[in-house]
This record gives sequence, structure tokens and C-alpha cells, in this order.
Amino acid sequence: MNTLLSVSIALLAGLIMTRFFKPLKLPSVTAYLIAGVLVGPYCLGALGINGLGFGSMESVEQLGIISDVALGFIAFSIGNEFRLADLKKTGKQALVIGILQALVATLFVDLALLAVHFIMPDKLSVPQLLTLGSIATATAPAATLMVVRQYKAKGPLTKLLLPIVALDDAVGLVVFAVSFGIAKTMVSGEMDILSIIVNPLVEIAASLILGAIMGWVLTQLEKLFNSNTNRLNLTIGAVLITASLSMLEFTVGPVHIHFSSLLTCMMLGTVFCNICPLSEDLMKASDKWTSPLFALFFVISGAELELSVFTDLAIVIIGIVYIIFRSLGKYFGAFGSSKMVKCEPQICKYLGITLLPQAGVALGMCATAMQLGAEGNLIRNITLFAVLVYELVGPLMTRQALQAAGEITPISEEVKNRRHAKLAEAGHDPNKKK
Repeated sequence: MNTLLSVSIALLAGLIMTRFFKPLKLPSVTAYLIAGVLVGPYCLGALGINGLGFGSMESVEQLGIISDVALGFIAFSIGNEFRLADLKKTGKQALVIGILQALVATLFVDLALLAVHFIMPDKLSVPQLLTLGSIATATAPAATLMVVRQYKAKGPLTKLLLPIVALDDAVGLVVFAVSFGIAKTMVSGEMDILSIIVNPLVEIAASLILGAIMGWVLTQLEKLFNSNTNRLNLTIGAVLITASLSMLEFTVGPVHIHFSSLLTCMMLGTVFCNICPLSEDLMKASDKWTSPLFALFFVISGAELELSVFTDLAIVIIGIVYIIFRSLGKYFGAFGSSKMVKCEPQICKYLGITLLPQAGVALGMCATAMQLGAEGNLIRNITLFAVLVYELVGPLMTRQALQAAGEITPISEEVKNRRHAKLAEAGHDPNKKK
């Protein structure tokens, strides 16, 4: 009962917070995250009243299944952006920018944290800075997708943004595996080629293959049904099955095989949208069904944010350096690479700003970094500090960039007048509705 009550309060708190934030014109994602902080263990949860918020991090972690499901549907939706007709126009640009901006972000953070290492060698080691540099590659697809959906952003920047966010995570997995493998070697003194090169490549290949197979299976099963309702139910079931299969782990000889949930579900969406003639309508119906799920996902993400990281001055200083230079790396990496592939001026100017949000993938990386033992704690805390800042500020920056690029259209006077007329017919004063 307490769990169900906490979930319902979390969802309602997120929705109510969007009303408070509406006059400030902040994205709903930011409102959901702040609502999560308020009902989390450091605010209402600290009162110890059962059902009123989350009393501990353990109670938040119990809802991890909701986050896993939501990420599956987020990845599935982003996979819809990889339609072959669109990739023929933007595929090369997305590939070049997706790779280069991630590598530049890593380079900027590595160099900046190396300077911090020389200033405070007792606080930050070389293995730690290498791992943090690789985590800098990751961008949060969830926050970006939610902002695009909320404001119905359309245009060349938006068309390029979502494929880049998807590619960014694939590049990030490789960069992280190589950097973390080197860091582990420096800590343990033992060289492991499998963990540095083979395992990340196997993870990416296995994820893409599993996603492609599930996409083909889903398309064949859709042919058995004529009702759009049944087809939607089948699509939802396929995403859930794919997300659950991506959690499998097993070993073949010396190679450890596991999957990336994001890449697997993205590939599911990509194959499905390219070979199923009804995919566009089903994707739109799926997006409406997942709206409350995504809202709950961000509230839970806000509750997971560790406010205790602010108590350590060293973490705050290193975290600020990380945030500044990752942001610079993302911006100038996107700016330079988009210039290289001759993108439109507004893409060159604003794309880097839209790549700032960071969350789920980065948190997964820092969880892996805990294998470094005591050194992993610092990596985890700095990543949590950065995620806290990026998740609260990043969606707002993304909205501002899309708006400045002219891809968010304000509500027309005609639409406003229709709303006022409907309110008047219902007996409400339209002048009270701003």
C-alpha cells in the first residue's frame, strides 16, 4: 500500500508542479525533477510519514522497474527517428557530429581534470579523471525527447538532434569501456584486452542484433491483427519483452555478453518503423500511452538525486570543473563538427546546447566505475553532482536553444481564441485563462 501511495503522490506532485512552473515557462521535465526532489528522501521523505514521499533511497530504488520500462519506451521512440528516408539526408551529418562531439567532450574534461590532478593530487587520481572524462560523452535522451514532444519542436535542428543523441550513447559505451579499462589496469596493474576492446564491441553488436530480431518479429505479429487497439497492445508488449531480454547476461568462453537496453530498444524502433507500413500511426498512439509513465520516470529520477554531495567541498570544486568543461566540449565539438559537414547556421550555433542534459547512461557508467573500489566513490559522487545540475538546467537550455533556432512555434492567436470560446461555452470566464 505504501509503495502504491508513494507512486500516486509522486505522479500527482509532478503534475501539480508543472502548474506552479507554468508562469516561469520552464519545461515540464524540470518541474517533474523538482517535484521528485521534494518528495524524495531529503525533503518530505525525511519526515518519516508513510506514503508521503520516499523515506529512503532504498524505497526509491524499489521503483527501478518503472525507470527501466520508461527508458525502453524512450529508446523505442528515438529509434523512430532513424527512418531510411530521413537518414539519406542527415545520416552522414548525424554520424560525424555524434562521434566528434562526444570525443571532444571527453578530451576537454580529461585535460581540465588533469590540471586539477596536478593541483590536488590527493583528491583526484589519473584513473578517476580518465573515467570521468569518458562519462562526459553520455547525453540523456529522455530529457531531450520530452522537451521536443512538449513543445512540438520541428525543423532541421530537431531532425538531426534525436539521431545524434542515440549515436552519442553508442559512442559513449565504447569510449567508457576503453577509458575504464585503462583506469582498471592502472589501479590493479593487470592488462585486460577483453574488457577494454572486445566486451564493449560485443555489447553494441549483441544489442543491435537483438533489437533487429525483435523489430522483425513485432512486424510479423502485427499482420495477425486488424484492430489498431490490439496492434497497440502488441507494440507495448514487444517493447516490454525487449527491455526485459536486454537485461540478460551470460558468458561465452572468456567473453562476457550483456546488452544495452537503450541500444536494443532503439534498434527495435528503427527496424519496426522502416519495415512496418503502420508504424507511424502506432508510434503516435504509443506516445500518448506513455505520457504518464515518462512523467513518473522523471519524478523518480528527481527523488534519486543525491543532495548530500554538496557537503564535500572537493566534490563541488571538481564537479564544477567537470560541468564547465563538459559543456564547452559538447558545444565546441558540435559547433566544429557541424561546420565540417556544412550544416545550416542555426544547427551549428545551437546544437551543442541541446546536448547538455545528462542522466541515465552516465549513472549506469558510474555504477560500473564502483569496481575501482574506494576510488569509485569519488567518481560516483561527482557524476551525481553533475547529473543534479544538468537535469535541472539542461531541459531549460534545450528549450531555449530550440526556440532560438525557430523550431518551437508559439501558440497562435487562433488556437488561443478557440480555447477561450470553449471555456466560455462551458460557463468559465476566458479572461481568467492566460
